[in-house]
Amino acid sequence: MAERSAPRRVVVVGAGMVGLATAWHLQQRDIEVVVLDRSGVAAGSSWGNAGWISPGLAIPLAEPSVLKYGLKSLLDKHSPLYVPFKFDPDLWRFLLGFARHCTMGSWRRTMADYVPVNRVAIEAYDELAAGGVTGATHEAPIMAAFATVAKSAGLVREVELIHEAGLDLKTEVIDGNALRAEVPIVSPDVETAIKISGQRYINPGEYLDSLATAVRDRGGEINVGASVRALRQGPGGFTVELFGGEPVRGDAVVIATGSWMPELARQYGVKVRLRAGRGYSFSVPVDSPVPCPVYFPHERVACTPLGDRLRVAGTMEFRDVDAPLDLGRVESIVRAATPLLSGVDWNDRHDVWVGGRPVTVDGLPLIGATRNPHVYVAGGHGMWGITLGPITGRLLAEQIATGAVPAMLRPFDPLR
Repeated sequence: MAERSAPRRVVVVGAGMVGLATAWHLQQRDIEVVVLDRSGVAAGSSWGNAGWISPGLAIPLAEPSVLKYGLKSLLDKHSPLYVPFKFDPDLWRFLLGFARHCTMGSWRRTMADYVPVNRVAIEAYDELAAGGVTGATHEAPIMAAFATVAKSAGLVREVELIHEAGLDLKTEVIDGNALRAEVPIVSPDVETAIKISGQRYINPGEYLDSLATAVRDRGGEINVGASVRALRQGPGGFTVELFGGEPVRGDAVVIATGSWMPELARQYGVKVRLRAGRGYSFSVPVDSPVPCPVYFPHERVACTPLGDRLRVAGTMEFRDVDAPLDLGRVESIVRAATPLLSGVDWNDRHDVWVGGRPVTVDGLPLIGATRNPHVYVAGGHGMWGITLGPITGRLLAEQIATGAVPAMLRPFDPLR
């Protein structure tokens, strides 16, 4: 059998965290890359998310309490979970499939698949930094805060399950006064918190710009405004046809288009259901510096310091990925967060954003070769694309260059 040769040139479709990290690691293996994106660097869910590098919290979304919570949420217009009541058979099939995975047995199996990549997720960021990516990562705990001790019981149990799965996670329960001593912005109405150490955070827009610069500085092309119409395979490799642009050629293609992945990947045998779980965010000014991310699990609100402002993010909205931004969802986040934070001017909101996080029906990302061995996909990380993007890029580049599937990627086979 002839020895497999690595591709000389790879076209990466998608300039978010996963696509750019894959491009960077392909360059590490002396493979030429061209990155295409219809909008721009970090134009999808990579820009306005909370920016947490939080392998301690990268766990399966589907578990029994989520199903119970979801059923209650359907009756509450201010709920962090929003599902529009409309005729959408594909969405309801997805939600029914997701519900079938909301068992502890499924959670434990899925968590076992996450643990190996979670363990090396931060190391993958350090590798990018050592290789010249200048974007800052900030080491800081995540403070998971609760209005009452009773409301913390769910996360306490979740931490126990994470430990049982074999993931090292350092946590400490502190009272509200100790929390405010470290994070004065937290309201006196907050009674307790779980301090989760060993995590990091980034300004995702700035970090992705630095990663894109690193790819360009090493000779990579990044073409924005490049909307892909079709992939055509011929004797000389692939031709990526664009709407209104010159075709781009390569020996292999990586589809890293987030919630838009099915548009190109379905024809190559990727059948796992995937929907956009849209998240919203905005930034507000704060009276004093915020030293670390703050998370309110009961309200599903995540807060991240970005200079002299605080990014406030929340909502899981199952709506078409290209649907317009719904200001009502933003108001619901404000309504939930207002009693929990002090010294915030909620009327001075900037950078109001919505992005479609790609959620798979079984909770596992889709990473690897498709039915065509020269077409790869990378995505479906749900809320964990920032945390797991760099390690995804490293492992997928290894597979593309060597033809061998790394052990950590096997559970994420896109043809499963």
